[in-house]
Amino acid sequence: MPATVLTARALLLDMDGTLVNSDAVVERIWRRWAERHGLDGDEVLQVAHGRQGHASMALLLPGRPAEQNLAENARMLAEETADMDGVVAVPGAVEFMAALRTAGLAHALVTSADVPLSTARMAAAGLPLPNVRITAESVGASKPDPEGFLKGAAELGVDPADCVVFEDSGAGITAGRAAGMRVVGVGPRAGHHRPDATVRDLRDVRVEALGSGGIRLYAGA
Repeated sequence: MPATVLTARALLLDMDGTLVNSDAVVERIWRRWAERHGLDGDEVLQVAHGRQGHASMALLLPGRPAEQNLAENARMLAEETADMDGVVAVPGAVEFMAALRTAGLAHALVTSADVPLSTARMAAAGLPLPNVRITAESVGASKPDPEGFLKGAAELGVDPADCVVFEDSGAGITAGRAAGMRVVGVGPRAGHHRPDATVRDLRDVRVEALGSGGIRLYAGA
């Protein structure tokens, strides 16, 4: 199947599942949480991927006060930040990030993680932090709300229509689409949510610099 070719002026990159494989720790943390609350771990993980923790809790425990969700989310973020066991780069992520930096292509990290967690996980995976980073502290609404991606585009000074989002989760793909952006889905979860292109991992992505800051992107084998 031929690669999908897209042109853009900026790339907006999710972290977990897209650049960093943190599934092992995410599963450990959320399965423990599910057990504490008498919920099915598999069902909890279907909701938790891609969202801020308190937003997942609000869906899973409807009617619980937001203050309790925020407090428990803060404790879980601290647990996650202290647990880097099994956190590695998604295949191709090191080379992909190096290509963006070498060519001077506009890109930003847009993650539901907070600053300490995103900093720790990117370091554990051996990946450089982009100069522009939109984290949990930057937004008032979690994915699938488009706020994070719209803020990323604004900080880069690029129109949303000229951005391509890289995402692995349904919540993230929905957010990118709601922001008016095209979406490249990364990994097995992404294909269920109809992104504009799907790749198994970042080994299947190639970028080229065009004139005046443009980017040509090849997504697929």
